[in-house]
Amino acid sequence: MRTPSIRGLLALLPPLLLAACSTGPSLEQRGQVTAPPGDSRRLTIGSAGFTESDLLAQMYALLLKQAGHDTELITVANRELYEPALESGRIDVVPEYAATLADWLNAKAHGPDAPPAGSPDLAATMSALRRLAAPRGLTVLDPGRAVDQNAFAVSAAYAREHRLKTLSDLGASGLKVRLAAGDECVSRPYCEPGLRTTYGIRITGIDPKGVGTTPAKQAVRSGRDQMVLTTTTDATLDAFGLVVLADDKHLQNADYVVPVVNRARAGGPGVTRVLDRLNKVLTTADLASMNRQVDSWRRLPADVARAYLKDKGLLK
Repeated sequence: MRTPSIRGLLALLPPLLLAACSTGPSLEQRGQVTAPPGDSRRLTIGSAGFTESDLLAQMYALLLKQAGHDTELITVANRELYEPALESGRIDVVPEYAATLADWLNAKAHGPDAPPAGSPDLAATMSALRRLAAPRGLTVLDPGRAVDQNAFAVSAAYAREHRLKTLSDLGASGLKVRLAAGDECVSRPYCEPGLRTTYGIRITGIDPKGVGTTPAKQAVRSGRDQMVLTTTTDATLDAFGLVVLADDKHLQNADYVVPVVNRARAGGPGVTRVLDRLNKVLTTADLASMNRQVDSWRRLPADVARAYLKDKGLLK
């Protein structure tokens, strides 16, 4: 079986950039919001560009291809770009995280000061997420067993020196912290604003190296930065001499993995049935294991995804 093709970088796709400038479906596509759910033969699956998103997108593409769809993968590393593209139908399916997307859509609809829509309660989070997604022509499929929450890690040596075990410890220490993360961390409530208000951590700046990337972790290991935004399924922290500080005040919410689809193109029972099969099997530990194979063992996401699906009996 051939690996699903990967289109080039976003810069090579002017139509997608244009779509991303809108706040919802274009005028000629507004009817898609109330159109019946679709099962289009040709589907574009989006990845947010980090290892886990790549793995999930690869698994979605392989399963949908086996079910008879022509699948294509595209990497768009910023939700501010790929979510409007999902609304407009330029992208049909993306792996997402329930609470994070709920808060993002809520801020988009009601402003940055709107009360959070995501919470540690999965049922409440899913209800809010679906309520926010529906008017934009998006369908949120059921969450599975896998959950990937944001986590913040420091070097083990730094933690020992300052006796840090929790984020509260870091806030109480008064230490100045340069944080390696995505550039969107500046405004996301679970990131810099939450670290400041919930924990009192003195963030002096964001080093825009991405979420849990190798350069971000190297920056913390070297001492250039003091902390990195990563995830609870990051299996490479030990290799960089990093440890997670416990989120003892529960800043992070119910970030279960959920497929989100363009309703008119991929909201029908066929796509739902295919992706539900994966959701029933995939666990948090599975994600951590696959992340390790890519990030530590340097295997290709497509190969790891294919091997996992075959091992679980989901791919012939």
